[in-house]
Amino acid sequence: MEKALQTKKASLQSKLSLKSSQKTLKERIALALLYVILGVVAVAQVLPLIWLFLFSLKDNQEVFNLAPFALPSQPRWENYAKVWTEGNISLYFFNSVWITAAAVILTVLLASFVTFAITRMNWKWKKPVLGLFMVGLMIPVHSTLIPLFSFFTNINLMDHPLAIILTYTAFNLPITMMILLGFYYTLPREVEEAAIMDGCSVHRMFFQIILPMTSPVLATTAIINMIYNWNEFIFVNTFISSDKYKTLTVGIQNFIGQYATDWGAIGATLMISIIPILLAFFVLSNRIVEGITSGSVKG
Repeated sequence: MEKALQTKKASLQSKLSLKSSQKTLKERIALALLYVILGVVAVAQVLPLIWLFLFSLKDNQEVFNLAPFALPSQPRWENYAKVWTEGNISLYFFNSVWITAAAVILTVLLASFVTFAITRMNWKWKKPVLGLFMVGLMIPVHSTLIPLFSFFTNINLMDHPLAIILTYTAFNLPITMMILLGFYYTLPREVEEAAIMDGCSVHRMFFQIILPMTSPVLATTAIINMIYNWNEFIFVNTFISSDKYKTLTVGIQNFIGQYATDWGAIGATLMISIIPILLAFFVLSNRIVEGITSGSVKG
């Protein structure tokens, strides 16, 4: 009997070890396929950046005669110096930075105010107010060009950066609030109750307790707003006519002429415009993922 039991036990163990080894092999194959797919996606994402970098180091003749990914015969780093000095890109770059920063700060702060009032306070009109903001998601942005043009003309804000900042803020408020709402609903009310018991005012509680607690999702909304504001073209091209207020997206037109276009300079300008977005994403990438995932689970 004992020998029979030992034989059965040994056979069961061998079967279990065989199944586990097969399962491990399948998992390894699946993981390898996943890495291959992710590698292909990563290459597809990086190739345009490599192409643009090589494009920015060529002259017009090389742009049209060489293969897209061919190395330039002589890298023309002077394209970058040319656009920074002669092309006035330094001014456009500075305008893009401060206009984008002002619009992002104003949007995130106002959205935080409204979201805090809607999710943490009890008042009569909070649901209609939330619905009014969410209606903004359904309005096509560029359908408002003519009304906004007329409005800014009447209040003497045409060719003024404030027109751009207000426009960016208004159109980014709904999506920013929608991201913040999911996070605010997960915040424990016990923290606010303890702060009130200690005599903390509403304003102090918001700035010293709520805002620090929501820093991950604020980073997410900030980078989303930054990408939109930095790359926006139509509003700047419509509302701004003076060179002193133009941004990078509009300044690229300086290198497009009626009879000749400096393609290398355009490539250098595009590379300069991409670098801040890449740096911001690399610096805030962990916060972005944290902000997206933290609001997905309640409790």
